[in-house]
Amino acid sequence: MKKKLLLSIFLIMTVILSGCGTEKVVLPSQKEVTDKTIKDVFAEHGMKVGTCVSSAVKNDEKMQALVLEQFNSITMENAMKPDYTLNHDKSMAEGKIVVEFNSEALSLLGWAKNNNLAVRGHTLIWYSQTPECIFHEGFDTNNAFVGREEMLTRMESMIRGMFEELENQGYLSLFYAFDVINEAWMEDGTIRKNHWTETIGDDYLKYAFYYADKYAPETIDLYYNDYNEQYKADTLSTFVNTLKDENGRYLIDGIGLQAHLFTSDDVAGYLAAVDILAETGLKLEITELDIGLGKYQNPQPATDTHLKEQGRFCYELIKGLFERADSGKINMDAVTFWGFSDGISWRREYSPQLYDSELNPKYFLYGAMQIREHSGY
Repeated sequence: MKKKLLLSIFLIMTVILSGCGTEKVVLPSQKEVTDKTIKDVFAEHGMKVGTCVSSAVKNDEKMQALVLEQFNSITMENAMKPDYTLNHDKSMAEGKIVVEFNSEALSLLGWAKNNNLAVRGHTLIWYSQTPECIFHEGFDTNNAFVGREEMLTRMESMIRGMFEELENQGYLSLFYAFDVINEAWMEDGTIRKNHWTETIGDDYLKYAFYYADKYAPETIDLYYNDYNEQYKADTLSTFVNTLKDENGRYLIDGIGLQAHLFTSDDVAGYLAAVDILAETGLKLEITELDIGLGKYQNPQPATDTHLKEQGRFCYELIKGLFERADSGKINMDAVTFWGFSDGISWRREYSPQLYDSELNPKYFLYGAMQIREHSGY
């Protein structure tokens, strides 16, 4: 009797738990659904399509093959951020900023060149992932901050050094866009306070674009890049109009929309923000797209119901972008996904990408490719 009772309890708990966790949903393979790749679909609308990469991606045969098959643009996830491109020891020894790529950056750039992948540069000036030492006298964090003029000199050296190093290494021609400033504005319309504002002032933003415009070739578009852009559209529209030289010429070419979204977000509301930013006349790019299940601090499990919702969200988002680009309402030449597999996403707890952790296609993928019948409808 006791064994039967325990067995009954076990069976009941199994049924309950089976409805609460992640369901294994296997969709038809991409080749079974279409003979097109993601890059084929986006090319039909005049856009590149990209993903972020790291050594982990390049060194995995399956992931490398998927990237080369599906995408024609890459952004380095970390290897070109200031923490990785500024050589502290040489800067301290020489008393000036020294830009030098590490082995990961050089390996990924070589891989991109060998496989005809275009590259987005990310990023020149950021409040985060930037060496603390560059703000201090002698590049020593035990010393005081340097003054405004010295910090402007160091900023110019950072930006000039990046483009000189790319040219010296033979990779400058790979780049079609570069994030000059990353995440400088808050949702309340104020400038984010950080070491750049402390050492230079709020006008560090304009100086960064002035130097980037001075040293970057005309073939590279210069971008301001930010997250929660749907809540900052008016702020960013006002800001970019300040980035002009003495002749009224823009120092900036485009606005990067990170698009770190959730299925709880409103697609129509997001597209309305895109429309506001398009009125600036600048190019727009989606630079870090992922769509998490649920909402911030409340991820939902990857059940079939939630994954279908994600697929429909992506379908409507990309449909709206394509319609606007095709009609000339927005000038958008690229969309970049911040990864491609749930297993390697920085937000993996939200299952936010095109493929699952085993590289199987999701409704999300077919939503991005505008295949409605496989997008969760």
